[in-house]
Amino acid sequence: MQEYYHKWQSPILKREIEMLVFGHSGRPIILFPTSLGKYYEAKDRGLIESVRWFIENGFVKIYCPDSIDALSWYNKDIEPLGRAFNHNLYDQLIEEEVLSRALHETGWSTATVAGCSFGGYHAANFAFKHPEKIHALISMSGAFDIKSQVDGAYNDNVYFNNPIDYLPNNYNAALWHLHIILGTSTKDICLDQNKKLSKILAEKKINHWLDIRNDAPHDWPIWLEMFPHYLSVL
Repeated sequence: MQEYYHKWQSPILKREIEMLVFGHSGRPIILFPTSLGKYYEAKDRGLIESVRWFIENGFVKIYCPDSIDALSWYNKDIEPLGRAFNHNLYDQLIEEEVLSRALHETGWSTATVAGCSFGGYHAANFAFKHPEKIHALISMSGAFDIKSQVDGAYNDNVYFNNPIDYLPNNYNAALWHLHIILGTSTKDICLDQNKKLSKILAEKKINHWLDIRNDAPHDWPIWLEMFPHYLSVL
């Protein structure tokens, strides 16, 4: 399994960003880390190993960028609306510096986005904001309401990064072409958020699969089962 390390000075963030890439060909997947996670998290936690077969056989090429959660949603040292502003910069970085690279390297016109827990939020939010550039969304135990991270503050930056709020009013035709998988479980702390998002998608008649598994906590063991299963479905 080929592995590549990239480090560059982001012109958007004005700081260094690191990323691991796994594979030699195939549909690109941008895999977001969990809360405050680093670019090597998916490798260290075994998530990359769980889909080794897909990578080695050239079905997928997985891009694992850093998060900047410590500068955005989890940054309690700045005022709440500044957190949303910083996340907008991250969204721009993913679109212009990660996604564009992935599409260029693989020759595909769209990518898949995926993530566990808060990574599921990042994947869903990016997919719903840029559906014309996304083929599929894989969220494993994702959370989709960002308002808890902004201490009651609210403006357009919060609204347009909060899928629970903006998705009902989003009529981009590309949304109806997305392949959407929402993985959760009966013991998942994010079960209700997945049910709520599924209800919004159902009301908009957007096809998706809400996969509710039994007796699995919000943790890596169930995500290691989900990820290869979902890739096999796609």
